Amino acid sequence: MTFATCDLFDADESLQSVSLQLKNLGAHPRFSGPVRTVRCFRDNGLVKSLLNSPGDGAVLVVDGAGSLESALMGDMIAAAAVDNGWAGVVINGVIRDSVALAQTPLGIKALGSNPRKSAKDSLGEVDITVEFGGVVFSPGAILHSDEDGILVSA
Repeated sequence: MTFATCDLFDADESLQSVSLQLKNLGAHPRFSGPVRTVRCFRDNGLVKSLLNSPGDGAVLVVDGAGSLESALMGDMIAAAAVDNGWAGVVINGVIRDSVALAQTPLGIKALGSNPRKSAKDSLGEVDITVEFGGVVFSPGAILHSDEDGILVSA
């Protein structure tokens, strides 16, 4: 991808800019696509289910309430995302298997990592509007992410 979020924002200041300082944890620091969303808390069942379905170039935005207690994605779920055509995953929470994820050809942004796995009860909500980092993420909005940050269409 050849875009730069700084240039995109300069051209369109109506774009929302995520203020939360998420780390680039995948092999593709630049990614973009339409937003799909999940809200869950210490339970990655819905994340796994969605990333095991066709992504069609979408970006999954996961609102894990900023919890650092257990990972919402690891190497096997990330591999499924790649196999199913997802462009990236943005997690307001943590991942695990950080060394493997750094080699995975996927855009991944999260708060950090924790080796503790999460519950698998599929509790939460899918394709709803979520908000974190000063940005409203609505299903279908367009997300652009690079080394400087994340922009989302209003």
